[in-house]
Amino acid sequence: MADYRAFEAVAQSIADLLRDNYRPTDFTPPLEFEVFAGPQFANGLTAGVSVYLNRISVNGSLRTPPGRIGPDGERRIPRLPVDLHLLLTAWADEPSTQNAVAAWMMRTLEDHPVLPVGLLNRAVGPVFEADEAVELTVDDAPNEEILHLWELVGADTYHLSVPYRARRIQLDSRLAQDLGEPVQERYARYGVLADGANR
Repeated sequence: MADYRAFEAVAQSIADLLRDNYRPTDFTPPLEFEVFAGPQFANGLTAGVSVYLNRISVNGSLRTPPGRIGPDGERRIPRLPVDLHLLLTAWADEPSTQNAVAAWMMRTLEDHPVLPVGLLNRAVGPVFEADEAVELTVDDAPNEEILHLWELVGADTYHLSVPYRARRIQLDSRLAQDLGEPVQERYARYGVLADGANR
């Protein structure tokens, strides 16, 4: 499905999707949309939404999806299906603005539950194939896990955060699948045991 830049592309695509649907007249001060790493939570944003990839899990619902056929005509080894667990945080100094940003963010993502390939490939180049997309859903992470995460990143003040999951991202391999030598002949000797005795 996608190469090793898929995680970067998905996180950036969420920020780009929100930026594309943002109308500056809706909020004061203007909103920013950024992909965060842990240390950035200490400073945060004046106002806006941060996208933080906090966990990756293997998706067990897809049983070893077959690899794609490479440019050389050989089939690659099976793809690795993964889910990305992201934390989207609404930033603003005023609580009322923070609440409004969180509601706007959730409504926007609900209106666009699938990240299309054009958006995914816009951020970091051709990562996904033309027939691919990524489904985005609200995750079921408990509040205790989210609060613990805020402690780990060293932020002084908690801001409204909503967990999301990018589902079934299939990572392609560059390695060709070794199918072994083709079977030349199958010879069955009925009525003869392994020791050669007839029955």
